[in-house]
Amino acid sequence: MPDGVITEHAGLWTCRGAPPPMPHQHRHDDVELNVVRTGALRYLFGGAEVDVGPGQLALFWGTTPHQLQQPGTSEDGDVLWLHIPLTTVLSWSLPPAHLAVLLQPCLLVVDAADLDYDAATAVHRWHGDIERGDHELAFLEVQALVRRTLRQAAHDAPAPHAPEHIDAAILMTRLIAERFRDPLTPAHIAAASHLHPNHAMTVFRRVMGCTIGTYLTRCRISEAQRLLITTRLSTAEIAHAAGFGSQSQFYAHFTRSCSRSPGRYRADTATG
Repeated sequence: MPDGVITEHAGLWTCRGAPPPMPHQHRHDDVELNVVRTGALRYLFGGAEVDVGPGQLALFWGTTPHQLQQPGTSEDGDVLWLHIPLTTVLSWSLPPAHLAVLLQPCLLVVDAADLDYDAATAVHRWHGDIERGDHELAFLEVQALVRRTLRQAAHDAPAPHAPEHIDAAILMTRLIAERFRDPLTPAHIAAASHLHPNHAMTVFRRVMGCTIGTYLTRCRISEAQRLLITTRLSTAEIAHAAGFGSQSQFYAHFTRSCSRSPGRYRADTATG
């Protein structure tokens, strides 16, 4: 795996290096940004192949199943990787048109030269700021790059229009992101939108591309993935910490989503 910096407190994960091996399709609830300095990436994204060449950036919301194809060696490329929790991105109050582009189930590819921004230099600043404990400054740099990338992506391939009631969907998404560990129900989540529950569920599915229950499960699985990689907690402890009602429920949902058991996932990421 590339050398990286994991900052749990800041909710920011960055690393730099060659494309890592990815034997399975996976998905996560973070917004992911890849900056390809040299070499190239080939993604299988939602069933379609997408190429990202040198001097390009790829931005996507990780809930669509994706997998890197033909990963290289340390000599094959230099890529900057950035993961940001969706709840953090939503807190930036992005223009609705830009948010609508981000929430589409597609991989956005833009030319770095169009952004007038040196992402390679920026990543060194992020790491330095984080090491000095200045997380706020690091996030301002990150926000600037994501905003520039979304602005360019919206210019290159604009969404038809911002989905109706997108603000209501964001309210529900924020509630889930903040409280997914609690025993929430779709009706409870829908109440946060100030819409009729049935209408709220319809709005959520239209904007987010999945049901409230599915999105809630994805958040819990994403947290379980993080805990499997970064802690030595048992699977029973992780099931509870991630908000699953039982270990069997956790095992079933995780295996269905990640195409492998929690134990296999931990072993694969430890050796990858």
